[in-house]
Amino acid sequence: MADNIKTLRQRAAESKKKLRAMLDKAQAEERDLNEIEGADYDKELKALENTEKSIDRELALMERERRTEPIVDPNEQAALAAGSQGQKTGFKSLGEQLMAVQKFARSNGQMRDQRLFAGPAGMDEAMPAEGGFLVQKDFSAEMLRRMYQTGLIVSRCRKIPISGNSNGIKINAIDEDSRANGSRWGGVLAYWINEAQSTTSSKPKFRKVELQLNKLMALCYATDELLEDGAALEAVIQEAFAEEMTFMVEDAIVNGLGAGQPLGILNSGAVIAQARNTTGAIVTTDILNMDSRLWTPSSRSAVWLADVSIKPSLYQLVLGAPALGQILLYTPPAENTISGDGGTLLGKPVIFHEHGAVLGTEGDLILTDLSQYIVADKNGVRQDYSMHVNFLTDEGVFRFVYRIDGQSWWKKPLTPKSGGSTLSPFIALHA
Repeated sequence: MADNIKTLRQRAAESKKKLRAMLDKAQAEERDLNEIEGADYDKELKALENTEKSIDRELALMERERRTEPIVDPNEQAALAAGSQGQKTGFKSLGEQLMAVQKFARSNGQMRDQRLFAGPAGMDEAMPAEGGFLVQKDFSAEMLRRMYQTGLIVSRCRKIPISGNSNGIKINAIDEDSRANGSRWGGVLAYWINEAQSTTSSKPKFRKVELQLNKLMALCYATDELLEDGAALEAVIQEAFAEEMTFMVEDAIVNGLGAGQPLGILNSGAVIAQARNTTGAIVTTDILNMDSRLWTPSSRSAVWLADVSIKPSLYQLVLGAPALGQILLYTPPAENTISGDGGTLLGKPVIFHEHGAVLGTEGDLILTDLSQYIVADKNGVRQDYSMHVNFLTDEGVFRFVYRIDGQSWWKKPLTPKSGGSTLSPFIALHA
Protein backbone atom coordinates (compact mmCIF):
# COMPACT_ATOMS: atom_id res chain seq x y z
CA MET A 1 0.00 0.00 0.00
CA ALA A 2 2.91 2.34 0.71
CA ASP A 3 4.12 1.67 -2.85
CA ASN A 4 0.68 2.65 -4.16
CA ILE A 5 0.85 5.98 -2.36
CA LYS A 6 4.37 6.63 -3.62
CA THR A 7 3.29 5.97 -7.22
CA LEU A 8 0.23 8.20 -6.85
CA ARG A 9 2.29 11.02 -5.36
CA GLN A 10 4.77 10.81 -8.22
CA ARG A 11 1.87 11.00 -10.66
CA ALA A 12 0.46 14.04 -8.83
CA ALA A 13 3.85 15.75 -8.87
CA GLU A 14 4.16 15.21 -12.64
CA SER A 15 0.69 16.69 -13.18
CA LYS A 16 1.58 19.75 -11.12
CA LYS A 17 4.76 20.26 -13.16
CA LYS A 18 2.79 20.10 -16.41
CA LEU A 19 0.20 22.58 -15.14
CA ARG A 20 2.88 24.98 -13.91
CA ALA A 21 4.74 24.77 -17.24
CA MET A 22 1.56 25.69 -19.15
CA LEU A 23 0.90 28.74 -16.99
CA ASP A 24 4.55 29.88 -16.96
CA LYS A 25 4.76 29.67 -20.75
CA ALA A 26 1.64 31.81 -21.19
CA GLN A 27 2.82 34.29 -18.55
CA ALA A 28 6.26 34.60 -20.15
CA GLU A 29 4.57 35.41 -23.45
CA GLU A 30 2.21 37.85 -21.63
CA ARG A 31 -0.98 36.16 -22.78
CA ASP A 32 -3.76 33.87 -21.60
CA LEU A 33 -4.03 30.20 -22.46
CA ASN A 34 -5.44 29.65 -25.94
CA GLU A 35 -8.35 27.31 -26.59
CA ILE A 36 -6.25 24.19 -27.14
CA GLU A 37 -3.99 24.94 -24.17
CA GLY A 38 -7.03 25.63 -22.00
CA ALA A 39 -8.52 22.26 -22.86
CA ASP A 40 -5.22 20.49 -22.10
CA TYR A 41 -4.94 22.40 -18.81
CA ASP A 42 -8.48 21.43 -17.72
CA LYS A 43 -7.81 17.78 -18.67
CA GLU A 44 -4.56 17.66 -16.67
CA LEU A 45 -6.20 19.43 -13.72
CA LYS A 46 -8.99 16.84 -13.69
CA ALA A 47 -6.39 14.06 -13.70
CA LEU A 48 -4.62 15.70 -10.77
CA GLU A 49 -7.87 15.93 -8.81
CA ASN A 50 -8.57 12.23 -9.39
CA THR A 51 -5.03 11.31 -8.30
CA GLU A 52 -5.35 13.37 -5.12
CA LYS A 53 -8.67 11.65 -4.32
CA SER A 54 -6.97 8.27 -4.73
CA ILE A 55 -4.22 9.36 -2.34
CA ASP A 56 -6.80 10.45 0.23
CA ARG A 57 -8.57 7.07 -0.01
CA GLU A 58 -5.30 5.15 0.41
CA LEU A 59 -4.30 7.21 3.44
CA ALA A 60 -7.72 6.87 5.04
CA LEU A 61 -7.57 3.09 4.64
CA MET A 62 -4.05 2.96 6.08
CA GLU A 63 -5.18 4.92 9.12
CA ARG A 64 -8.10 2.55 9.72
CA GLU A 65 -5.91 -0.51 9.31
CA ARG A 66 -3.33 0.61 11.83
CA ARG A 67 -5.65 2.38 14.25
CA THR A 68 -5.40 1.21 17.84
CA GLU A 69 -6.85 2.49 21.06
CA PRO A 70 -4.35 5.12 22.27
CA ILE A 71 -3.04 5.31 25.80
CA VAL A 72 -3.93 8.72 27.12
CA ASP A 73 -1.51 10.57 29.35
CA PRO A 74 -3.50 12.09 32.25
CA ASN A 75 -1.70 15.39 31.72
CA GLU A 76 -3.13 15.61 28.19
CA GLN A 77 -6.68 14.57 29.16
CA ALA A 78 -7.97 18.14 28.97
CA ALA A 79 -6.45 18.66 25.53
CA LEU A 80 -8.02 15.41 24.28
CA ALA A 81 -11.42 16.43 25.62
CA ALA A 82 -11.19 19.80 23.92
CA GLY A 83 -10.17 18.09 20.68
CA SER A 84 -13.15 15.73 20.84
CA GLN A 85 -15.44 18.75 21.03
CA GLY A 86 -13.97 20.16 17.84
CA GLN A 87 -12.04 22.88 19.62
CA LYS A 88 -8.63 23.87 18.26
CA THR A 89 -6.17 23.83 21.13
CA GLY A 90 -2.44 24.31 20.89
CA PHE A 91 0.63 23.99 23.05
CA LYS A 92 1.46 26.79 25.45
CA SER A 93 5.16 26.64 24.60
CA LEU A 94 7.51 25.01 22.13
CA GLY A 95 9.03 23.03 25.01
CA GLU A 96 5.64 21.55 25.86
CA GLN A 97 5.17 20.43 22.27
CA LEU A 98 8.63 18.86 22.09
CA MET A 99 7.94 16.82 25.22
CA ALA A 100 4.65 15.59 23.71
CA VAL A 101 6.52 14.42 20.60
CA GLN A 102 9.08 12.64 22.77
CA LYS A 103 6.36 10.81 24.73
CA PHE A 104 4.68 9.74 21.51
CA ALA A 105 7.96 8.34 20.15
CA ARG A 106 8.94 6.46 23.33
CA SER A 107 5.49 4.83 23.61
CA ASN A 108 5.69 3.59 19.99
CA GLY A 109 2.75 5.77 19.04
CA GLN A 110 0.47 4.67 21.85
CA MET A 111 0.72 7.67 24.17
CA ARG A 112 -0.54 10.37 21.84
CA ASP A 113 -1.48 13.97 22.42
CA GLN A 114 -4.24 14.99 20.01
CA ARG A 115 -2.72 18.43 19.65
CA LEU A 116 0.10 16.83 17.64
CA PHE A 117 -2.42 15.83 14.99
CA ALA A 118 -4.33 19.09 14.63
CA GLY A 119 -2.68 20.24 11.42
CA PRO A 120 -0.43 19.24 8.52
CA ALA A 121 1.90 16.45 9.48
CA GLY A 122 5.43 17.18 8.40
CA MET A 123 7.28 14.97 5.97
CA ASP A 124 4.59 12.36 5.32
CA GLU A 125 1.59 14.69 4.93
CA ALA A 126 -0.98 12.62 6.82
CA MET A 127 0.97 10.34 9.15
CA PRO A 128 3.17 12.21 11.65
CA ALA A 129 4.58 8.97 13.02
CA GLU A 130 5.84 8.03 9.53
CA GLY A 131 8.06 11.04 9.07
CA GLY A 132 7.79 14.07 11.30
CA PHE A 133 5.72 16.68 13.07
CA LEU A 134 5.09 20.22 11.97
CA VAL A 135 6.00 22.61 14.77
CA GLN A 136 3.09 24.81 15.81
CA LYS A 137 2.80 27.93 13.61
CA ASP A 138 2.85 30.51 16.37
CA PHE A 139 6.24 29.18 17.52
CA SER A 140 7.53 29.64 13.97
CA ALA A 141 6.17 33.18 13.92
CA GLU A 142 7.88 33.87 17.24
CA MET A 143 11.23 32.78 15.80
CA LEU A 144 10.78 35.11 12.81
CA ARG A 145 9.79 37.93 15.15
CA ARG A 146 12.99 37.41 17.13
CA MET A 147 15.00 37.55 13.91
CA TYR A 148 13.59 40.91 12.91
CA GLN A 149 13.68 42.21 16.46
CA THR A 150 17.35 41.45 17.07
CA GLY A 151 18.58 42.09 13.52
CA LEU A 152 19.70 45.73 13.36
CA ILE A 153 20.14 45.51 9.59
CA VAL A 154 17.28 43.31 8.37
CA SER A 155 14.76 45.13 10.57
CA ARG A 156 15.43 48.34 8.60
CA CYS A 157 14.88 46.78 5.16
CA ARG A 158 11.63 47.02 3.24
CA LYS A 159 9.89 43.67 3.73
CA ILE A 160 7.49 42.15 1.18
CA PRO A 161 5.70 38.88 2.07
CA ILE A 162 5.03 36.32 -0.65
CA SER A 163 1.97 34.11 -0.29
CA GLY A 164 0.10 31.50 -2.30
CA ASN A 165 1.90 29.03 -4.56
CA SER A 166 4.44 31.51 -5.88
CA ASN A 167 8.18 31.12 -5.31
CA GLY A 168 9.00 34.70 -6.25
CA ILE A 169 7.60 38.09 -7.08
CA LYS A 170 7.90 40.64 -9.89
CA ILE A 171 7.48 44.30 -9.00
CA ASN A 172 7.00 47.16 -11.45
CA ALA A 173 9.42 50.01 -10.77
CA ILE A 174 10.14 53.33 -12.43
CA ASP A 175 13.16 53.04 -14.72
CA GLU A 176 14.85 56.29 -13.74
CA ASP A 177 18.62 56.72 -13.50
CA SER A 178 18.92 60.43 -14.31
CA ARG A 179 17.22 63.65 -13.21
CA ALA A 180 18.12 65.50 -16.42
CA ASN A 181 15.28 66.93 -18.51
CA GLY A 182 13.56 64.14 -20.40
CA SER A 183 14.88 61.45 -18.05
CA ARG A 184 12.81 61.97 -14.91
CA TRP A 185 10.41 59.08 -14.31
CA GLY A 186 12.18 57.38 -17.21
CA GLY A 187 11.06 59.88 -19.85
CA VAL A 188 8.42 62.31 -18.53
CA LEU A 189 8.96 65.91 -19.62
CA ALA A 190 6.85 69.03 -19.15
CA TYR A 191 7.17 72.25 -21.19
CA TRP A 192 6.58 75.97 -20.68
CA ILE A 193 4.41 77.04 -23.61
CA ASN A 194 2.48 80.03 -24.89
CA GLU A 195 -1.28 80.11 -25.29
CA ALA A 196 -2.62 77.74 -27.99
CA GLN A 197 0.85 76.29 -28.54
CA SER A 198 1.13 72.50 -28.89
CA THR A 199 3.71 70.36 -27.14
CA THR A 200 5.35 66.96 -27.39
CA SER A 201 3.93 64.03 -25.45
CA SER A 202 6.01 61.95 -23.04
CA LYS A 203 5.48 58.93 -20.81
CA PRO A 204 7.12 57.18 -17.87
CA LYS A 205 9.32 54.13 -18.37
CA PHE A 206 9.01 51.03 -16.24
CA ARG A 207 11.23 48.08 -15.38
CA LYS A 208 10.70 44.85 -13.46
CA VAL A 209 12.35 44.03 -10.15
CA GLU A 210 12.28 40.26 -9.75
CA LEU A 211 12.95 38.29 -6.58
CA GLN A 212 13.20 34.47 -6.54
CA LEU A 213 13.11 32.81 -3.14
CA ASN A 214 16.31 31.14 -1.91
CA LYS A 215 16.43 28.54 0.84
CA LEU A 216 18.28 29.01 4.12
CA MET A 217 18.27 25.81 6.20
CA ALA A 218 19.61 24.63 9.56
CA LEU A 219 19.45 21.30 11.42
CA CYS A 220 19.56 20.55 15.15
CA TYR A 221 19.93 17.03 16.56
CA ALA A 222 18.58 16.48 20.07
CA THR A 223 19.02 13.43 22.27
CA ASP A 224 16.16 11.83 24.15
CA GLU A 225 17.60 13.20 27.39
CA LEU A 226 17.58 16.78 26.09
CA LEU A 227 14.06 16.35 24.77
CA GLU A 228 12.92 15.50 28.28
CA ASP A 229 13.89 19.02 29.32
CA GLY A 230 11.64 20.93 26.94
CA ALA A 231 12.45 24.32 28.45
CA ALA A 232 16.19 23.92 27.85
CA LEU A 233 15.74 22.82 24.24
CA GLU A 234 13.26 25.59 23.55
CA ALA A 235 15.81 28.15 24.78
CA VAL A 236 18.45 26.73 22.44
CA ILE A 237 16.16 26.72 19.42
CA GLN A 238 14.50 30.08 19.92
CA GLU A 239 17.75 31.90 20.66
CA ALA A 240 20.64 30.11 18.98
CA PHE A 241 18.96 29.30 15.68
CA ALA A 242 17.10 32.62 15.42
CA GLU A 243 20.42 34.39 15.98
CA GLU A 244 22.29 32.22 13.46
CA MET A 245 19.68 32.67 10.73
CA THR A 246 19.62 36.42 11.39
CA PHE A 247 23.40 36.46 11.00
CA MET A 248 23.25 34.64 7.65
CA VAL A 249 20.45 36.85 6.29
CA GLU A 250 22.20 40.07 7.29
CA ASP A 251 25.52 38.87 5.90
CA ALA A 252 23.76 38.23 2.58
CA ILE A 253 22.17 41.71 2.66
CA VAL A 254 25.67 43.20 2.88
CA ASN A 255 27.83 40.69 0.96
CA GLY A 256 25.44 38.35 -0.90
CA LEU A 257 26.45 37.26 -4.41
CA GLY A 258 22.90 36.88 -5.72
CA ALA A 259 23.36 33.22 -6.76
CA GLY A 260 21.37 30.99 -4.39
CA GLN A 261 21.23 33.88 -1.91
CA PRO A 262 20.16 37.55 -1.84
CA LEU A 263 22.19 40.12 -3.80
CA GLY A 264 24.07 42.18 -1.26
CA ILE A 265 24.65 45.92 -1.12
CA LEU A 266 28.36 45.66 -1.95
CA ASN A 267 27.63 43.63 -5.11
CA SER A 268 24.69 45.73 -6.25
CA GLY A 269 24.87 47.82 -9.41
CA ALA A 270 23.54 50.73 -7.36
CA VAL A 271 26.43 50.97 -4.88
CA ILE A 272 28.83 53.91 -5.19
CA ALA A 273 32.45 53.02 -4.40
CA GLN A 274 33.79 56.23 -2.88
CA ALA A 275 37.58 56.49 -3.13
CA ARG A 276 39.32 57.01 0.21
CA ASN A 277 42.03 59.61 0.82
CA THR A 278 44.46 57.45 2.75
CA THR A 279 45.34 53.78 2.86
CA GLY A 280 45.23 53.68 6.64
CA ALA A 281 42.75 55.41 8.90
CA ILE A 282 39.45 56.90 7.78
CA VAL A 283 39.67 60.69 7.65
CA THR A 284 37.16 63.54 7.73
CA THR A 285 37.30 64.05 3.96
CA ASP A 286 36.18 60.45 3.44
CA ILE A 287 33.11 61.00 5.59
CA LEU A 288 32.16 64.28 3.90
CA ASN A 289 32.64 62.78 0.43
CA MET A 290 30.44 59.81 1.27
CA ASP A 291 27.73 62.03 2.69
CA SER A 292 27.79 64.22 -0.44
CA ARG A 293 26.97 61.17 -2.60
CA LEU A 294 23.90 60.17 -0.55
CA TRP A 295 20.57 60.47 -2.34
CA THR A 296 18.89 63.48 -0.70
CA PRO A 297 15.57 61.78 0.29
CA SER A 298 17.62 59.17 2.18
CA SER A 299 19.18 61.71 4.53
CA ARG A 300 16.63 61.13 7.29
CA SER A 301 16.70 57.32 7.26
CA ALA A 302 20.32 56.57 6.35
CA VAL A 303 22.67 54.76 8.76
CA TRP A 304 26.38 53.97 8.83
CA LEU A 305 27.29 50.26 8.79
CA ALA A 306 30.72 50.07 10.40
CA ASP A 307 33.20 47.33 11.16
CA VAL A 308 34.47 47.50 14.73
CA SER A 309 38.05 47.91 13.42
CA ILE A 310 37.33 51.51 12.36
CA LYS A 311 36.45 52.68 15.89
CA PRO A 312 39.83 54.36 16.55
CA SER A 313 39.42 56.38 13.35
CA LEU A 314 35.93 57.56 14.32
CA TYR A 315 37.15 59.14 17.56
CA GLN A 316 39.67 61.23 15.61
CA LEU A 317 37.25 62.71 13.07
CA VAL A 318 37.01 66.48 13.51
CA LEU A 319 35.89 69.39 11.37
CA GLY A 320 37.66 72.76 11.48
CA ALA A 321 41.09 74.08 12.44
CA PRO A 322 42.37 73.70 16.03
CA ALA A 323 42.85 77.46 16.41
CA LEU A 324 39.23 78.20 15.45
CA GLY A 325 37.63 75.38 17.38
CA GLN A 326 36.87 71.90 16.13
CA ILE A 327 33.63 69.94 15.81
CA LEU A 328 33.64 66.23 16.53
CA LEU A 329 31.93 64.32 13.73
CA TYR A 330 31.43 61.17 15.79
CA THR A 331 29.35 61.13 18.97
CA PRO A 332 29.76 57.88 20.93
CA PRO A 333 26.72 56.35 22.64
CA ALA A 334 25.85 57.56 26.12
CA GLU A 335 26.19 55.21 29.05
CA ASN A 336 23.44 52.65 29.69
CA THR A 337 21.99 53.00 26.18
CA ILE A 338 20.09 50.21 24.49
CA SER A 339 22.01 47.36 22.91
CA GLY A 340 23.12 48.05 19.36
CA ASP A 341 23.47 51.81 19.80
CA GLY A 342 26.76 52.76 18.19
CA GLY A 343 26.45 56.51 18.52
CA THR A 344 26.09 58.92 15.60
CA LEU A 345 28.32 60.12 12.78
CA LEU A 346 27.31 63.41 11.13
CA GLY A 347 24.03 63.01 13.01
CA LYS A 348 23.24 59.61 11.48
CA PRO A 349 23.15 56.38 13.55
CA VAL A 350 26.18 54.08 13.50
CA ILE A 351 25.61 50.31 13.53
CA PHE A 352 28.66 48.20 14.34
CA HIS A 353 28.20 44.82 12.69
CA GLU A 354 30.10 41.62 11.89
CA HIS A 355 29.56 41.59 8.14
CA GLY A 356 31.94 44.35 7.12
CA ALA A 357 35.62 44.35 6.23
CA VAL A 358 38.67 45.31 8.24
CA LEU A 359 39.91 48.89 8.18
CA GLY A 360 41.35 49.86 4.80
CA THR A 361 39.29 47.49 2.64
CA GLU A 362 35.97 48.02 0.86
CA GLY A 363 33.06 47.46 3.22
CA ASP A 364 34.71 48.74 6.40
CA LEU A 365 32.27 51.68 6.30
CA ILE A 366 28.99 51.88 4.37
CA LEU A 367 26.49 54.72 4.31
CA THR A 368 23.11 53.31 3.39
CA ASP A 369 19.37 53.80 3.45
CA LEU A 370 18.16 50.25 4.09
CA SER A 371 14.56 51.15 3.24
CA GLN A 372 15.77 51.10 -0.39
CA TYR A 373 16.72 47.43 0.00
CA ILE A 374 13.80 45.02 -0.42
CA VAL A 375 13.47 41.64 1.30
CA ALA A 376 10.88 39.10 0.19
CA ASP A 377 10.08 36.02 2.24
CA LYS A 378 7.41 33.36 2.42
CA ASN A 379 5.52 32.12 5.47
CA GLY A 380 8.28 32.95 7.92
CA VAL A 381 10.61 30.26 9.29
CA ARG A 382 9.28 26.73 8.84
CA GLN A 383 10.20 24.38 11.69
CA ASP A 384 9.80 20.61 11.39
CA TYR A 385 10.75 17.69 13.63
CA SER A 386 11.47 14.05 12.83
CA MET A 387 12.18 11.27 15.30
CA HIS A 388 13.26 8.70 12.67
CA VAL A 389 16.34 10.21 11.03
CA ASN A 390 18.67 9.06 13.84
CA PHE A 391 16.35 6.53 15.44
CA LEU A 392 19.12 4.06 16.37
CA THR A 393 21.05 6.67 18.37
CA ASP A 394 17.91 7.89 20.15
CA GLU A 395 18.05 11.35 18.60
CA GLY A 396 15.44 13.57 17.03
CA VAL A 397 16.21 16.24 14.46
CA PHE A 398 14.74 19.70 14.08
CA ARG A 399 14.84 21.38 10.69
CA PHE A 400 14.49 25.11 10.10
CA VAL A 401 13.83 26.46 6.61
CA TYR A 402 13.55 30.13 5.70
CA ARG A 403 12.82 31.07 2.08
CA ILE A 404 13.99 34.58 1.33
CA ASP A 405 15.46 36.86 -1.32
CA GLY A 406 16.60 40.44 -1.33
CA GLN A 407 18.17 43.09 -3.52
CA SER A 408 18.51 46.82 -3.97
CA TRP A 409 15.43 48.66 -5.18
CA TRP A 410 17.85 50.58 -7.44
CA LYS A 411 19.65 49.16 -10.47
CA LYS A 412 22.31 51.92 -10.71
CA PRO A 413 23.23 55.30 -9.16
CA LEU A 414 21.23 58.38 -10.11
CA THR A 415 22.70 61.22 -12.16
CA PRO A 416 21.51 64.60 -10.80
CA LYS A 417 20.06 67.30 -13.06
CA SER A 418 23.27 69.29 -12.72
CA GLY A 419 25.21 66.42 -14.26
CA GLY A 420 27.55 66.23 -11.26
CA SER A 421 28.57 63.17 -9.26
CA THR A 422 26.04 60.37 -9.11
CA LEU A 423 23.89 59.79 -6.02
CA SER A 424 22.66 56.61 -4.36
CA PRO A 425 21.24 55.21 -1.10
CA PHE A 426 24.29 52.89 -1.01
CA ILE A 427 27.80 54.34 -0.63
CA ALA A 428 30.78 52.20 0.36
CA LEU A 429 34.24 53.48 1.12
CA HIS A 430 36.48 51.90 -1.51
CA ALA A 431 39.76 50.09 -0.87
